Amino acid sequence: MRALNALLTVAAALALPVLVAGEGAARRPNILYIMSDDHAAHAISAYGSVINKTPNIDRLATQGMRFNHCYVTNSICTPSRAAIITGKYSHINGVPVFNRFDGSQPTLAKYLQAAGYHTGMIGKWHLGSDPTGFDYWNILPGQGVYHDPGFIEMGQRNKHTGYVTDLIADFSIEFIKNRPKDKPFFLMCHNKAPHRPWDPDDKHAKMYDDVELPEPATFNDDYATRCPAATEATMTIDRHLTRRDLKYSPPGEDKGPARKGGGIVDLTMTVTGKDGKEVKLTGEALKKWKYQKYIKDYLRCIASVDDNVGRLLDYLDKEGLAENTMVIYTSDQGFFLGDHTWFDKRFMYEESLKMPFLVRYPPLIKSGSTSDGMILNVDFAPTLLDLAGEKVPADMQGRSFLPLLKGETPKDWRTSMYYRYYHYPQDHRVQPHYGVRTLTHKLIYFNKLDQWELYDLEKDPHELKNVYGDPANADLVKQLKEEMYRLKKELKDEDQFQDKQPAAGV
Repeated sequence: MRALNALLTVAAALALPVLVAGEGAARRPNILYIMSDDHAAHAISAYGSVINKTPNIDRLATQGMRFNHCYVTNSICTPSRAAIITGKYSHINGVPVFNRFDGSQPTLAKYLQAAGYHTGMIGKWHLGSDPTGFDYWNILPGQGVYHDPGFIEMGQRNKHTGYVTDLIADFSIEFIKNRPKDKPFFLMCHNKAPHRPWDPDDKHAKMYDDVELPEPATFNDDYATRCPAATEATMTIDRHLTRRDLKYSPPGEDKGPARKGGGIVDLTMTVTGKDGKEVKLTGEALKKWKYQKYIKDYLRCIASVDDNVGRLLDYLDKEGLAENTMVIYTSDQGFFLGDHTWFDKRFMYEESLKMPFLVRYPPLIKSGSTSDGMILNVDFAPTLLDLAGEKVPADMQGRSFLPLLKGETPKDWRTSMYYRYYHYPQDHRVQPHYGVRTLTHKLIYFNKLDQWELYDLEKDPHELKNVYGDPANADLVKQLKEEMYRLKKELKDEDQFQDKQPAAGV
């Protein structure tokens, strides 16, 4: 009775509905949610990466489940984070772009806290407002920095010596170590890495120095069949990586690339060749050189993430917590690794849309299993509530995929998903768009341009040929538009941002 009264008191204080315990309440698991920033699935060896190895992240795939179709509903950092903690799409949770998250609204952390979990948030928060619903939080201010970062711990600013990824793991281990032992814990461990500007630690600074990494199959995409949004975007390897990104100072200059001039983009560069001699590069040769600089630093940052995932897993093993702790590894969205000549994300194309999602929980999940069920970032909150034995709030738009974790696929499981991107023209000039992805096709509508793209994902998995204008696809286009508008209506996306929209079926 005392426990119930305490729950009622907390729920009332948070303005939350009282949730009725469901399946799993008898032995509620701990939850360790590890999320990196901009970590593409195709830079994880469990997903078949050909450019790097991630042995510790792979442990979750070997000992748990790999999801092959996990997608973000708005591929940009802050909106994805808001969707993850609310279980709601951007137009409902109020974060379509880089705007401040209203922390007074219900969140996954608040629901779990009210249900008796000891809750923590450590690392990159990036939602503008202070974290709410957490018993302990220690976050990076804004984007944070890689070396000797400042953190905000429960409102107090502190400076730390060390590398940001190591520190986040240190603080996470301390949180688990110091937790109340009579409560399950929920910890969101959010890495800054491998976000731009991709500054590696000393341990991995020389990694890949002696190898040339393969370029992606779409490295020289000419955008021939795409609408103008592709050529307008300012995130190409050859024309938009800066001196700061490339850690480049021209010969004879004593100013580092992070100082004055760090934002300069050079289309001709004098670099040191493999023979130690200086060589002037331009055109395709320079593009290839920039790619190697970019991808190696990106992967060096991931190597540190992988090491620290290993540290966290080893700590759970050592403390006897592995059996009753669900461990998740994911990213806030996908990322272009030179694919289509791009870095960054935002577009609805696969490399940006797809999120890695690896999860281990021995009592429920079969080791080495995979799922082809389509899951979304708005599903994370309802799934974790369901796992904890709590009723999923009716206003959450995501759906619990607990059955998929058990190896069961409900007959009515989704076969399509709705995507919408808003942020324009800031940063990378990616045109606003929305669309639908099914198991076999993708239809994208660039609403300000009033132009469409259609891709057959079975015949054209790299999305190089837009077949929207092919008369043979007229019936397919009609079906996909109907599905897109069905989802749009179901999700209550009523274009409150006044974006141009054609009539349904046009």
